[in-house]
Amino acid sequence: MARTSNYDKYPVIPVPSEKARCWTGWQNISNEIRKKIDSVRSTRKIVVIECYQGVLDNEIETGIIQGMGPVTFIRSADAMLNESELNRKLREDITDDEIFGYITRYDIDSYFDAAKVYELRKAISEITGGTIVIYGVGAAYLQPEYDVLIYADMARWEIQMRFRRNEVSNIGVNNCQEKASLQYKRGFFVDWRICDRFKKRLMKKWDYVLDTNVPDEPKMASAEAITAGLREATRRPFRVVPFFDPGPWGGQWMKEICDLDKGALNYAWCFDCVPEENSLLLGLGDVKFEIPSINLVFAHPKELLGIPVYGRFGDEFPIRFDFLDTMAGGNLSLQVHPLTEYIQDKFGMNYTQDESYYLLDAKEEAVVYLGFKEDINPVEMINDLKESQKTGMFPTEKYVGKYSVKKHDHVLIPAGTVHCSGAESMVLEISATPYIFTFKLWDWGRPGLDGKPRPINIDHGSKVIQWDRTEQWVKKELISRVTKMSEGDGWIEERTGLHEQEFIETRRHWFTNAVLHNTNGCVNVLNLVEGREVIVESPSHSFDPFVIHYAETFIVPARVGEYTIRPYGESEGQQCATLKAFVRTNA
Repeated sequence: MARTSNYDKYPVIPVPSEKARCWTGWQNISNEIRKKIDSVRSTRKIVVIECYQGVLDNEIETGIIQGMGPVTFIRSADAMLNESELNRKLREDITDDEIFGYITRYDIDSYFDAAKVYELRKAISEITGGTIVIYGVGAAYLQPEYDVLIYADMARWEIQMRFRRNEVSNIGVNNCQEKASLQYKRGFFVDWRICDRFKKRLMKKWDYVLDTNVPDEPKMASAEAITAGLREATRRPFRVVPFFDPGPWGGQWMKEICDLDKGALNYAWCFDCVPEENSLLLGLGDVKFEIPSINLVFAHPKELLGIPVYGRFGDEFPIRFDFLDTMAGGNLSLQVHPLTEYIQDKFGMNYTQDESYYLLDAKEEAVVYLGFKEDINPVEMINDLKESQKTGMFPTEKYVGKYSVKKHDHVLIPAGTVHCSGAESMVLEISATPYIFTFKLWDWGRPGLDGKPRPINIDHGSKVIQWDRTEQWVKKELISRVTKMSEGDGWIEERTGLHEQEFIETRRHWFTNAVLHNTNGCVNVLNLVEGREVIVESPSHSFDPFVIHYAETFIVPARVGEYTIRPYGESEGQQCATLKAFVRTNA
């Protein structure tokens, strides 16, 4: 860890300068909207400001409307169902569970009262002149014909921060004082699903996009700029914006390597490639414009994912990379992930959370808990887990296998396998994207950061545990199954996983010279697991050289095809290593 950090926390995708139209500050934004309105040749001009969940309504309403002059202002919220009706309607998807809901089948119209919508539309039709502004979630549903469409987007990570600060509510309800985890659950299973479905229908109709992720620092980009930025991202390697979060078991490694706040208690997680949650920063001249990275998946799924992956997963990004830091921290919770049929039946997800642990770093005492000891009694273990909720004690090593691990080991964890990483390790977790479906079985008797017990899911977990995954099977199937695949001048390629029950393949390359890669028509996700920096280049010069630093995750879109990676800068002449993940197309 004795190194100066070169980890880039704010990676930018440059947008061609001729397309990069952007306005900052409410006055400039309002002036541009007013110019656009003035160009409309009609006595009645309609502006729709459609919103994602989580924007600060007062900021946008005040900022835009005050600068636009006289307008008739209509809020979509006025046509929604009342709170009790909406809660009753969505209850089956929100559920009473503290963590898990059901992926909603509803669409944008589900928020609205049909009678109120009729009256509001009638009122709009009777206005014969002037400027009408319809604002809010579902504004474009209420008024599907308009002269100007502005989309106020919002990054999910910032929404979560606003939940924690009690700043925003879920759609159609006043629950900003509710527990942030319950707001997140409602967002994940209901609000964000509905907003995303509606967003996909609107993306080609946008005139402008608003970025208000940083309060009081508004930015507005033309639809042309956003389109150019997303198209550019499909033509080159790129990174999403990582975010970091503390946890009850968190460590200290990322503080140094990723140059984080040294005064923070710890950092447990880094989400370095979770496109549903991460953002993209588009470089619009000197402005860094933030949009959800899932927009890229929606706009260009075939170019990004490749035809085979798109055919299997649709417009979902199926591979997730994140960090779990327990250096000078504690053990993760003992946990298990659901089987495919269970996650489909209980939660409405199409595929499950298969995963693996790649050890970026580890101290001598580092271990993983994985599978079971031979000849344990499942009924006895479940009873002991339930009893631990009262006593705060569970004999983990009586039941669960414990294995020493070292740097660059790769541990495979197909769904249904009981597991957790121990203290004093730095894990690069490579997994399928359904990332919140963790059934905690035992949390070492400790509270969460809020001082309260974290939710335990023994009931769910007991229904998916694969009891036959005992020591003999685990040692053979799951721990460091490294196979040399090929080698050349200054490089070696190894297969490190994942398990045959999982759909992700991983390859590690050790190299001192340039290595030629090919996406073979499927998206690649890579992390630099050894070496200070490398450079990614196109043999055909189809994209500008792209520098990657230690521990950074990057995405290579399917359409890129061939690319090379070689040591760069301070790493020239030294051995570097990347770990690459991709979807098995014959799985």
